[in-house]
Amino acid sequence: MKIKELRKIPIFYRLDDDSLENISQIVSTRVYNKGEVILLEEDTGNNLYLIKSGRVKVTRINSDGDEVILTMLGEGEFFGEMAIFGGVTRSANVSALEKSEVLILTHQDFLSLLKKHPDISIYLLEEMASRLRKSDQLIKDLSLSNAEHKIAMSIIRLSEELGKIKQGQVEIEDFPYQKDIANMAGTSRETVSRTLKKFEKKGYIEKKGRKLIIFDYHKFVEEFS
Repeated sequence: MKIKELRKIPIFYRLDDDSLENISQIVSTRVYNKGEVILLEEDTGNNLYLIKSGRVKVTRINSDGDEVILTMLGEGEFFGEMAIFGGVTRSANVSALEKSEVLILTHQDFLSLLKKHPDISIYLLEEMASRLRKSDQLIKDLSLSNAEHKIAMSIIRLSEELGKIKQGQVEIEDFPYQKDIANMAGTSRETVSRTLKKFEKKGYIEKKGRKLIIFDYHKFVEEFS
């Protein structure tokens, strides 16, 4: 693992070259193919995972046995941190949405890094606080009875996680499949299909293959928030 590659990962970007060189000696890498399971809910394990390339989805199974997508993570983001601090089993499932290369740090190596580099702890706390806010919003969104509203809020979440905004317009290059949107919104694929067509007819969005465009992002947010 090269120093310049490690520096691209936000949790490490403040570290000096010597520290990054040390990390390069202790981190391991693994490649997961599309659909491959990385972590299973309730499994034991306390490694930290950092995404070098690709994307993963974090899911749980609800009381009806259906998959619910909690979030999607991409390059530079991390997962598995809860087991490191809590000493508990994994709280969710994680699987690869596409071919993904993941860096792995053991529990002991990561705790040693935190002691040597407080900046990492600060970044970690900021990110975990952000995720907690998103989790609260997800609970609120899933409590809604209106499927159209749920789907709109899922699109807004994806815009924040995957989208690129320019002059008020948001583009999501690799928009998830309708089945994944349904799992995010707690509804059916057929309902997602109808709702997306409705949004297109109203002029909110345009879908070109896997790309989704929101023409006026702020208006879209105001309409459904």
